[in-house]
Amino acid sequence: MTPMVRVPQSHKIAAHALDPSHEKNTMTRLSALRPSVFVIAAMALFVVAAPISAQNLFAPRLYVNDRAVTEFEVQQRVQMLQLFRTPGDLEAEATKALIEDRLRMAEAKALKISATPDQIMAGMEEFAGRAQMTAEQFIGALEQSGVSSQSFRDFVEAGLVWREVIRQRYAGKVVISDAEVAKAIAAGDQGAALRVLISELVLPAPEGQEAAVIARAERLRAGITSEGGFAAAARQFSASATAGRGGRLDWMPLANLPAALSGIILGLAPGEVSAPVPLGGAVGLFQLRAIEQIEQIEGAGPKAIDVDYAQFILPATNGPAEAAALRAKIDTCDDLYGVAKGLPADRLIRETKAASALSANVGRALADLDPNESVDFPSGAAHVFLMLCARNPVLETPANQSAVREQLLNQRLGILADSYLEELRFNAIIREP
Repeated sequence: MTPMVRVPQSHKIAAHALDPSHEKNTMTRLSALRPSVFVIAAMALFVVAAPISAQNLFAPRLYVNDRAVTEFEVQQRVQMLQLFRTPGDLEAEATKALIEDRLRMAEAKALKISATPDQIMAGMEEFAGRAQMTAEQFIGALEQSGVSSQSFRDFVEAGLVWREVIRQRYAGKVVISDAEVAKAIAAGDQGAALRVLISELVLPAPEGQEAAVIARAERLRAGITSEGGFAAAARQFSASATAGRGGRLDWMPLANLPAALSGIILGLAPGEVSAPVPLGGAVGLFQLRAIEQIEQIEGAGPKAIDVDYAQFILPATNGPAEAAALRAKIDTCDDLYGVAKGLPADRLIRETKAASALSANVGRALADLDPNESVDFPSGAAHVFLMLCARNPVLETPANQSAVREQLLNQRLGILADSYLEELRFNAIIREP
């Protein structure tokens, strides 16, 4: 019998929290849900189940190391992505997520790791709690849109066992020193009082090619020995809009960056280039050019920033031109509501999140924007128009050392987990029937 491995109570983090790519590909819109059953149920009205003939319902869509991913599973995950208003090609995103879940579960089985029913229920409760709902309420809302409780359970289970796989694989190998904790607390206390000057080099990473792109980024990094060398590489290889100016960004407050990037940037010395950073469909290299203190007028300033932003989903075909036309006709985020009138609800997504909680790609794109400025970029089978609505300072309670240490540990494990999953995918045999 496979032994049950209990998730330590001291590590109650969300399912899939150590896997940013999975979080992005499945439930990135969860935080957009309002804390009520009414709203999530109302959203379900926009979801229409894809017609599938009964005889093909459980036909294999593909095989991952000879383990089938069925048509039913793909459609269930698509329904979940629709409900949580995920942009892009939902079928491709659902298929990718299920492939990764198969890899997670297979690796857990090889290590004799599994989750108990109580652990899975606790994970479901925790996940539902993000929308301020109980698991029962959350499952009920999912079922209204045709998503079975078993599909939700499988999703949570894959995240729980993968978290334990990562902890076991890297146990004792990732150590957060007291000095790092102190540095992070100091940075948090001064977050709004620091600004950074960075450059970026962004390489597209199409589905299935992530590991190869990370390896390519590593080779580029090894050959960069100066700011001029980074700028030359960015001009030649970067897919970012900043490529023409050598990847150089203007001064920006450190607090504008998501935690996934601010921690990496703070760990660099001027002139140093970061390790490859997964950006969701891309891989980035970042060079710190300078960092300095911002003079404070009164007090230490806010310790966190809330970011109000909007995403308008455009078709991939002629996306840049449509984005330019949209930019020409609107002045503020509120103007987008008029443009979106009569369109499906998932075309316009407006959210408010802590800057530190933003995904690396969205957070980086918003970091150097002023309110009511916008950028646009391709995302799967769609084109995203991203607009900053406002930044608002938030006063936080003093940092807790153990909490900061746990956060740093999870950030570092998250990067390792991404690389490990890409390695598993690279070595897997994935085929269609």
